[in-house]
Amino acid sequence: MRVLVVGSGGREHTLVWKLAKSPRVKKIYCAPGNGGIAKQAELVDIKQDDIEGLLKFAKAEKINLVIVGSEIPLALGIVDLFQSEGIKIFGPTKELAKIESSKVFAKELMKKYNVPTADFKIFKDSEQAKDYVRTKGTPIVIKADGLAFGKGVIVAKEKEEALGAIANIMDFKLFGSAGDMVIIEDCLQGEEVSILVVSDGKDFVSLPSSQDHKRIFDEDRGPNTGGMGAYSPAPIVTNDMYEEIKADIITPIIKGLANEGNPYKGVLYAGLMITKDGPKVLEFNVRFGDPEAQAILPRLNTDLVDVIEAAIDGKLNEFGELEWRNEPCVCVIMASGGYPGDYKKALEIKGTEELRGLEDIMVFHAATKIQDGKLLTNGGRVLGVTALGADIEGAVNKTYRAISKINFENAYYRKDIGSKALSKFKSAKV
Repeated sequence: MRVLVVGSGGREHTLVWKLAKSPRVKKIYCAPGNGGIAKQAELVDIKQDDIEGLLKFAKAEKINLVIVGSEIPLALGIVDLFQSEGIKIFGPTKELAKIESSKVFAKELMKKYNVPTADFKIFKDSEQAKDYVRTKGTPIVIKADGLAFGKGVIVAKEKEEALGAIANIMDFKLFGSAGDMVIIEDCLQGEEVSILVVSDGKDFVSLPSSQDHKRIFDEDRGPNTGGMGAYSPAPIVTNDMYEEIKADIITPIIKGLANEGNPYKGVLYAGLMITKDGPKVLEFNVRFGDPEAQAILPRLNTDLVDVIEAAIDGKLNEFGELEWRNEPCVCVIMASGGYPGDYKKALEIKGTEELRGLEDIMVFHAATKIQDGKLLTNGGRVLGVTALGADIEGAVNKTYRAISKINFENAYYRKDIGSKALSKFKSAKV
């Protein structure tokens, strides 16, 4: 089988790494890929938003399966285009990718299917939005409607911060047309978790819980990022709670869309807040999480190709349960100093080769390139250093020991990934 993975980050490297373990896969391409992916796949110099170029390549190379890592090509309609040409592709259609690309669409869908989420209001006019904040008070959450690369959600603790967020999004167009509308919603209190399932449009199989860390600094301080680390499983999600999440959140979306004749195929990712009143949806995404994929997929024993093909073919009801390793997994992001603000690129990375081949330690590249034989940084989130351990403490320790072997100028990483789980993990059921 010849497989094309679309994207260039740590999630895509994890997908390539997992696909390379399948006996069914003979050749992997990745467009555009990165310096680490180049070790296991042939890189294709086509940008992920050039869906016509990707189609032309897939037809020329007789690609059997396309896996889309990023939300961007999904929002552009890559699935619709490839399906029209008879090429197997994993992901939702353009219409259903709006579950991620339009927070307004997602919120209205949740309201329609009675999925628990924060109370909200939608605004097209910035002055009306500001007036609402002045009346409502803080804390409050401001969200740009469209895609903003993980940075379009502002949890404002003070009124001036909320008003400034609205001005940046709607008046100054910090995120372009993504800020034509904003959602203002109640600020939920609790602990965040990520729940991912693979759907074939009728049925779905569940992946283990995980917990992302979006804030840049330890103790969840500072601005949001694309994600600074993750671990799986999340001890706060007990077996009973997972069943509640599936019944009250996942099933209404999958079954509701199916009943409307608009079946959802692909990964459905629910970002949840576990509140005192139970799990509530913060957001939906339409692809594997990043860095959640790095913490989940190393635990998967089932052949990923088999799972994805069953989803595309509508046969997950014949598949049964996925098989998982019991060991927890931890991923810590090494970022460029200054991220999520300004940072330098093209800094030489040393030490990754020393970790190659070590048991249960993986270094997933997120923003790297190879130039003149050297591995260089090429973005904000650079590497996802990942390890499996006998328990959460072992996985955390292995991950940070591996990080100590890697260096590049002004490298930054959080020191507390996994700390929330350490006190809870022993009583959690995987």
